Amino acid sequence: MGINHDHVTAWMESNVGAVAPLTFELIAGGRSNLTYRVTDAAGKQFALRRPPTSHVLPTAHDMVREHTIISALSPLGIPVATPLGLCVDEAVNERPFYVMEFVEGAILRDRRQAEEAFALGDRFRIGANLAQTLAQLHDVDVVSAGLGDLARHDGYIERQIRRWRGQYEQMHVEGVEHGGLVESVGDQLAANIPTQQKVAVVHGDYRLDNTVLNEQGQVRAILDWEICTLGDPLADLGLLLVYWAEPADGTAALLGAAPTTADGFMTRKEVLAAYSQHTSLDVSQVGFYQAFGYWKLACILQGVFARYSAGATAGDTGSVAEFPKHIALLAETAKRTLEEA
Repeated sequence: MGINHDHVTAWMESNVGAVAPLTFELIAGGRSNLTYRVTDAAGKQFALRRPPTSHVLPTAHDMVREHTIISALSPLGIPVATPLGLCVDEAVNERPFYVMEFVEGAILRDRRQAEEAFALGDRFRIGANLAQTLAQLHDVDVVSAGLGDLARHDGYIERQIRRWRGQYEQMHVEGVEHGGLVESVGDQLAANIPTQQKVAVVHGDYRLDNTVLNEQGQVRAILDWEICTLGDPLADLGLLLVYWAEPADGTAALLGAAPTTADGFMTRKEVLAAYSQHTSLDVSQVGFYQAFGYWKLACILQGVFARYSAGATAGDTGSVAEFPKHIALLAETAKRTLEEA
């Protein structure tokens, strides 16, 4: 389960004021960090984050890093779950973990949830607030926030392209070819990188379903800071627009029944305009960052496909049979978006 019930209970009693007995419910798992809803005897709820229980890379799933980031951002008014305590004593629960407040609200993962949670007339302002919140995050002075040493300040996109290109090439599947499309788009991206305008806190996966919304559609908390770093803020904006699917998009079905395909949501252009109202950054080259986002997703999907093809599904490959077609579609969309930009 990933929780040493007695040890963690004792630690939470001593460090975050929890009242025993505690119950632990896994609410987010998989290869990513694990998140638990913890409820104490008084009915108070907490969120606990810890690394996966297996297959953990030495530099991945760094709980101290995540805790440092949200601890720096919380006093600045950035909507994050308030951090309550960090445990680095691995005798308590095998790996470091941290505890934060449990933020109630809506997390919109698909169209049905969006339609059930918000009336038609209330959906438009969700995009406006999401864009404003992202601009607020990008306005944080990383040095004064105490995050100046979190990562390198320059060359973010160059490093990202090298990283994902390398991962794609390592994840080749025999008999499945894309005619060099992913590689050629990677070359095009590398040759056309815009000048980084500033160094900012880059969330890395900023999208609607990584936020908790209140009843008015405002962001109560940004979730999942696992791959947060410093870099080019427009990378976050580009990825937000990639995931901000519109009903007519060819990639809408591929990216899932995106909540933003429900009636009433802003268009991508309106989300971009909303972000622009709250930043001094030049967003005229955002198309490059969207193209990079599509291309990165193609590389990620190739990795998933390769792992499944190698037997990660114990012989059940039906769910990934369409992956080569999807990877090609993402790469083609990246190529077209880059050319239009």
